[in-house]
Amino acid sequence: MTIIRTYTIIFTTILCVARLAVQAQMVGKSESGPFLLKNAMIHTISKGVLTGDILIKGDVITMIGANLQPPGKFTVIDCTGKHIYPGMIDLGTQLGLSEIESISVTNDFNEIGDVVPQMLALTAVNPNTVTIPVTRTHGITTVLVSPKGGRFPGTAALIDLHGYTPAQMDATFRAVVMNFPSSGRRGRYDRRSDEDIKKESEKAFKKLNELWDEAVLYARMDSTAKVQKTKLQGYQPEMDALKAVVRKQQPLFIEVNKSTDIIQALEWIKKTGAKAVLTGVAEGYRVADKIAAAGIAVVTGPVLDTPRRPYDKYDAPYTNAGQMLKAGVKVAIRSDEAENVRNLPFNAGFAAAYGMGKEEAYRSISLTPAEIIGMADRYGSLEEGKIANLFICDGDPMETKTKIEQVFIRGWKIPMENRHTLLYDEFLQRSPGR
Repeated sequence: MTIIRTYTIIFTTILCVARLAVQAQMVGKSESGPFLLKNAMIHTISKGVLTGDILIKGDVITMIGANLQPPGKFTVIDCTGKHIYPGMIDLGTQLGLSEIESISVTNDFNEIGDVVPQMLALTAVNPNTVTIPVTRTHGITTVLVSPKGGRFPGTAALIDLHGYTPAQMDATFRAVVMNFPSSGRRGRYDRRSDEDIKKESEKAFKKLNELWDEAVLYARMDSTAKVQKTKLQGYQPEMDALKAVVRKQQPLFIEVNKSTDIIQALEWIKKTGAKAVLTGVAEGYRVADKIAAAGIAVVTGPVLDTPRRPYDKYDAPYTNAGQMLKAGVKVAIRSDEAENVRNLPFNAGFAAAYGMGKEEAYRSISLTPAEIIGMADRYGSLEEGKIANLFICDGDPMETKTKIEQVFIRGWKIPMENRHTLLYDEFLQRSPGR
């Protein structure tokens, strides 16, 4: 009986905790428009700042101007004294692919195998993760969910942070991810000799070239088979996934950080003709002129990081983006996070303070990412005809004191609730002793 009573108590306790957790994480429903946002300071990003109104119908911005009086019924939101910005875009996250980093069963961003470009990150996105509401209530409306792992860990996908299924969130952009062979140490505990590091790097680079040659051959054979109306023998899913990259129909996001590796990556891109974007690029400031000369865009970050080398200046990660921008490189900033993508604006804020400037820093998390992925006609700025991803706030969104008051994603008015706000409200009004 004692054992039964003990198990009953444990089970009841679990149910109570689960009930509290559910209550603390239930977020309200989104609301559809049309909406008329009145009397705001509108930061268009592409065409300066203006005072006026924005009309949202369906999933797009239909009108921007002063004293708008559109026909029909709509919900008016007074934005007097407030600011409206385009939603932020983070081109480097594992949002929705990882729930709790320290618990392996909640992580789904690293597949088995070194060459698995056919693995689509979109299929693993969990739309119900508690980190999505946390992220979007901070003004981030669109993210690239990227796999991690081997040489070709998979295909990244762009999503808008609203929807019940991955298909509903899909923003249609895809990019194959590649980790460029590293010639550096894996960390402070790497005890390999310099000679061993060099040999392993050369071996990895040789293997990469052989793999690329194989992908080129496969793409050529596939084209021939289509002309002859035949089928390739021995279907290879990894080669099939790479053929769009070989044909320059799909971009290749190349993760590379060490300066010497960046130079080698630029040479490899020139040789292969790949439609590439460099990501990470932690030491880009060391070779910024070479990146600029190559005309390759960069997605760098996190900015809120520590120096890579013991002798680097403390602010090397903070100044990196600004130095590359001044050299003529098109630079976007990412968080490279799973749980704290919400810190994207603060990464940009540090870059702004350390040489990038406020306007360019916000552009690096809005319009510039959209330009890099070829979607600036739909995302990144406040213009008529663009997707209605935007937010209302009371100040500069790159400052921690600023409050994001309302977010719209694809024209939907998003509930400004998340696990953090609900837990805050729950315990703020708690009764002592209960």
